[in-house]
Amino acid sequence: MPSTVFSVAEVKQLLTAGAQLVDVLGASEYEHDHLPGAINIPLKQLDARSAARLEKNRPVLVYCDDFG
Repeated sequence: MPSTVFSVAEVKQLLTAGAQLVDVLGASEYEHDHLPGAINIPLKQLDARSAARLEKNRPVLVYCDDFG
């Protein structure tokens, strides 16, 4: 599956159009700070089972903001 880096404007447009936002940081980092509307699926737990939470007919935007 291809990966792409999007601009802020493109992300806003995709979210407005119904894209799903997934934060892949650990649960404690997600609880501390995440983007509004994001769901948490930690990267170490990302597999077919955890990805089943996502709607297959909607685009998925995945992000990780780990500058700590």
